[in-house]
Amino acid sequence: MTHTLINVQVQSGIATVFLNRPEKRNAMSDDMRTEFIEALEQIAADRSIRALVLTGNGKGFCAGGDIAGMQRRMQAAPGEVAINGWSRQQRVHHAISLLHTMPKPTIAAVNGAASGLGADTAMSCDFIVASEAATFSWSYINRGLIPDGGGMYFLPRRIGLPKAKDLIFSGRTIAAQEALTLGIADRLVSPDALLDNAQQWAKELSAGSGTALALGKTILNQTFELTATQAFAQGSQAQGICYTSTEHREAVMAFLARMAEKKTAK
Repeated sequence: MTHTLINVQVQSGIATVFLNRPEKRNAMSDDMRTEFIEALEQIAADRSIRALVLTGNGKGFCAGGDIAGMQRRMQAAPGEVAINGWSRQQRVHHAISLLHTMPKPTIAAVNGAASGLGADTAMSCDFIVASEAATFSWSYINRGLIPDGGGMYFLPRRIGLPKAKDLIFSGRTIAAQEALTLGIADRLVSPDALLDNAQQWAKELSAGSGTALALGKTILNQTFELTATQAFAQGSQAQGICYTSTEHREAVMAFLARMAEKKTAK
């Protein structure tokens, strides 16, 4: 996968995606978002890739939306501002949705500041491993904006509504330890150990059936919106697919073979 603003490395079935605008603390420009979408679509479709780790090159994870892009939007003709903003939002939400619905485990390895859209992007992953140097802020309010990258959806589900309101209304920056205490980060590690820890966790999470994992994740992502009856129904359909999978057949046959060997040994 050849990109300039997004770098992807694949090793042992784990794709590590690097946001690559270190001179801008990896602020998300339109061009960077295009490459990000392309990379995520390729990773999602490649069944040899079992998990994804997302991190930033340089000192920052992602400083949020690109200020130069905001300036260009304000310079547009009055009659074009709204439709241009709507079009941009479609791209933002497409990128976040690709990451959120990725049919394999995703881990954000937050190496530095995750601000605004950067914090939202980290939250759209299944798990967050934070470096001790990491910070988080939903600083949209300082730009007269609201969280547009999923923060109003993801943050309350991780830490509860009152705490999410506190961070979004104030726009304050929190350090890595507070992020761990609140439940924003799932693990806290030293900067030197960050990437290795995230990649090793990704290997552990993706060691089982890829089919079962993809189906289970899809249902789990909707759990708070579904009734019990709906969740059970989706689970029944997913289990029917699992029954036909190669992974299930091989696992059952291997188990039966082990039982047969034990009986023979007696």
